[in-house]
Amino acid sequence: MSARPTVIVHTDKPAGALGVLAETHPDLEVHACDTYAGLPALIEQTEAEVVYTIRFDGTPRYPRQALVESPTVKWVSIGGSGTDHLGRWDPAHVTVTNSAGVAAGMLAEYALGGMLAFSLDLRGFGRRQQARQWGGGRVEPIEGKTALIVGLGKTGEAVARRAQAMGMRTLGIRARPKPTPCLDEVHGVDALLPLIARADFIVCCVPLLPNTRGLLGEAAFAAMKPSVVLIDISRGGVVEEAALLGALDAGRIKGAALDVFATEPLPAEHPLWGYDNVAVTPHCAAVYDGWDIKSVRMFAHNLARYREGEPLENVVNPERGY
Repeated sequence: MSARPTVIVHTDKPAGALGVLAETHPDLEVHACDTYAGLPALIEQTEAEVVYTIRFDGTPRYPRQALVESPTVKWVSIGGSGTDHLGRWDPAHVTVTNSAGVAAGMLAEYALGGMLAFSLDLRGFGRRQQARQWGGGRVEPIEGKTALIVGLGKTGEAVARRAQAMGMRTLGIRARPKPTPCLDEVHGVDALLPLIARADFIVCCVPLLPNTRGLLGEAAFAAMKPSVVLIDISRGGVVEEAALLGALDAGRIKGAALDVFATEPLPAEHPLWGYDNVAVTPHCAAVYDGWDIKSVRMFAHNLARYREGEPLENVVNPERGY
């Protein structure tokens, strides 16, 4: 740690971040990089100590090695909440923080929107409108329904608050169960299947880790009510897509709202595009006007702590992924 570290801002739209840092840390040397390919050379050239980075061009080409194995980088600040694109890192060599909470409210609104879209049959009414067809379809309340929230970080808790405000019963799964505001019940992962059987809506918002990959697989879908709606705002790989497709084909679930996929962009030939009861969005549920500035302001606040030698906020444990 140094009081005047060299900083790199790694994002496809660096102007806003540079403006925030010029305002909050005008004495620092800050460099910008707007490509994956250019980051390793810039780190080496500047001997950067701190890198603020956003995964803006997918995971396969993301320059993780340049970040977590650099001899000079001591702190990597992730602009979003997920860190699975970094792979594993040695916390004794580099500290990783995230921006957990920067989009919790927006993600929760996406989840609530998914619930309402299915309970109000908005897709069905849309099709009837296009056909100029009066009548048919029906709406039903979400009040009194049960929402199971798998993962109770900042996003999961934000989902729970909105669900409970709508009169829903809220169940939650977390690695270390504890009483949590706006949750009627909180359980450990071992209770997943019994809770799934009670749920009318399942909202998946856990990080992608070795123990969460395929967490919602064949056994989970077999336990679901045929009236359940799945909403996935986690990471591609947590929901086992083959099991999801099997459930959709067999009519074992009512439908799904999906923002994340095992392969992104979702290939044009992927069968998920073709289901009337599946809403596909392009990993955009956390992207709203101003999220990037809010994220970099969180980084600027943490950077002030770093420069003063204070403990950083939102430090990620590589074993837990959060």
